[in-house]
Order: sequence, then C-alpha cells, then structure tokens
Amino acid sequence: MTLAVVRNLAAPRAMQSDVDAEDFEQEIVDQYALALAATGAVDSTVDFSCRAVVDFVRFCERRLWTLGVEEADRYLVFLRRERGLRPSTVQAYAGAIVRFYDFAISRYQGDIHALTGCVMTQPIDEFNRPARANLSRVRVPPSREEVEALFTQWAAALPSARKYLPAARDYMAASLWRRGGLRIRESAMLDIRDWRPDLGHWGKLHIRFAKGSRGRGPKTRLIPAIDGIDALMSWWLTDVRHQFADDWTNPDAPLLPSERRDELTGSCCRIGTDALRSGLAGAVQRWLPEWGGLLTPHGLRHYCASALYERGMDLKAIQDLLGHNWLSTTSHYIHVPNQHIENEWIQANDRTALRLQV
Repeated sequence: MTLAVVRNLAAPRAMQSDVDAEDFEQEIVDQYALALAATGAVDSTVDFSCRAVVDFVRFCERRLWTLGVEEADRYLVFLRRERGLRPSTVQAYAGAIVRFYDFAISRYQGDIHALTGCVMTQPIDEFNRPARANLSRVRVPPSREEVEALFTQWAAALPSARKYLPAARDYMAASLWRRGGLRIRESAMLDIRDWRPDLGHWGKLHIRFAKGSRGRGPKTRLIPAIDGIDALMSWWLTDVRHQFADDWTNPDAPLLPSERRDELTGSCCRIGTDALRSGLAGAVQRWLPEWGGLLTPHGLRHYCASALYERGMDLKAIQDLLGHNWLSTTSHYIHVPNQHIENEWIQANDRTALRLQV
C-alpha cells in the first residue's frame, strides 16, 4: 500500500462545512497510518487498522470524534451477529479501534476540541472490550512417550520411503519444531548460512524471519542447537542436503528445499509451509493416528516448551528460545503432566515437615 501525503493538523483552518469535517477526519486517519508506518508496521497491518476505523465510523454514520461507548456496543454486536465474524476477528477490530483512539486522543485532542467543540473519548472500555478469543483454546500436546514413538518410527521408516528426500526434509523440519520450538515459517525461511556451528557450545541457528509483534515485520534471534539439534544439522548437511541439488555450497540456498528447481538458476526452490504441514500430518496419521488432525507444527512448538520446562529449564530461557515478547505468552505454552501438581504438593509437605522437626 502507499501512504497519502498529509497536512499538519496544527495548521490553522476553520470548520465551515461537512466537506471540511470529512477532510479533517481523513487527515487524522492518515496521520495514524503514518505513525504506524513509522513504528515499522507492515502494510497489511496499517491497511487493516485504518479500514477498521473507517468501517466503525461509517457504520455509526457520525464523525469519529462524536462516537462513544454506546456506538461501540452497537458496532461490536453488529460484527458478531450480522456479519457473523469469529470472536478473534471481532477482537482484532476492537483492538484496532482502541489503538486509533488512544493515538488521536493523545496527539490531537486539543486540535479536535478547538475545531469541533467535542471532547474525544475512548469508545472501547473495560465493559465492551472483547475478551481474548484464543485463551480458551488450550493446545495440550501429546505426551513425551507419544512424541518419542512418533519420531522413532518416522526416522526408522526414512530409508525405505518412496521419496526419500522429501520425507527426510519433512522429518528434519518437524524435529526443529519439536526440539527448538521453531515456528513453521521460521524453519521454511532458513538458509544454509543460518546454521552457525562456530557459535556457542553446540552451534546456533540464526532465525531471521521470526514473527514480529503487532505486524511490525520480522525480528531476529539466535537459538542454541540444544536437545540434539546439532546432531540433526550435521546429519542433514552431511548426508541429505547435497542430494537435492548442487546449490548446497551456496550459503544463500534454502536449508529446507523443494524438489522443484528455479528455471533461471537451476537451484532448488524454497519449500512452502503447506508442504511441511502436510508432511507432519501424514506422519502423524501413520504412526500416531489417535492424534490425526490434531497435532500441528504449532502443537510441537507447545510440546517443546512443555518438555523443556518439565526438564527444569527456566521459564525466561524458554521465552528467549521461542522468541516471545512477553513471559505471559510463554506461560500459556507450558502444559505439564497432571502429576506436576501432586509432586509440588508432596515437596511442599516435605519442606514443612522438615521445618517442624528443627
């Protein structure tokens, strides 16, 4: 998308007609788009944020500085009942409106009041703000025994696979999700140069296309090759990757390639996320059928967090590994076995008993 050229809202002008009011309203939205772009927000985020505000204003058929909680109540009900939007989508619309009004009130409340006589207020409050729609969707991963059985059988079947190279690639990607907690796109976007065996005790993977917060574009992180990732990388680069094409010596070539070749260079194309997702789904259906259609790449990311926490890794270290901005997000990824509470209870009682004996 492209950003419009906007005027300075502080420029003197008089509100003499509906056209002037409409222009002034559009200038505020344009300034918001400019501010979002300044934060590094991607075009799709800027576009959705502005469209949500414009949609809200058009639904209410009033100027944005006159809208309050009553109008927001009606709009959110409209999105749910008339448009039939999912709770997560309604939450996204509400969030976009909240951020816009916070921006307008913080920066331009004085100008708005001087030109319109209205005191702008936040229309989304603690009473009509939609609850987080995804908190009730707990992605409890399989047990350690189930995951071990899946990957053990998967690895044993690789030599006899009808198409060995795609099967090995899918296994490699899923192993990165299981052991390093990578997102599916993060793994698909890895290049050969992103493996740095010279860093740290076991080497590190350079994640260059990690998910950014609120659509602000990708961010980067380095993750250590713990839990056997170093051995997996050695196997992949020594025994498998060179069989796809001669581009294995090119540091810019994809680490996880497709069988297709680029028509111009003859190098391997990058594998798509749908293919990797299908590879895992097929393996689960074959060797862990009770989880068929349930275990996803993101589910293995949850498994990685839970397994590392169960083995004693600090929650902050898991946060850094997964690339979360907030520790609270990481805590939602931790699903410990049922006996964890009982074990903590027993240990607490033992500590109490020791204190009483002193």
